[in-house]
Amino acid sequence: MRIEVDRATCENHGQCVFAAPEVFAFDDDEQLTYDAHPATGLAEAVRAAAAACPVRAITLVEQ
Repeated sequence: MRIEVDRATCENHGQCVFAAPEVFAFDDDEQLTYDAHPATGLAEAVRAAAAACPVRAITLVEQ
């Protein structure tokens, strides 16, 4: 699985961070950071994070 975040759409609501803190986080400048290729075991949390995004900025590409 690969994660893509549309930075133009993302409003930093942080729902993804709450749903999958192993993958998504905010840096010191409060900008979203994420692991674009998360471990397979985190797939369920990543899907929940994408679904929780209120502006649908997260796209998951199954590989």
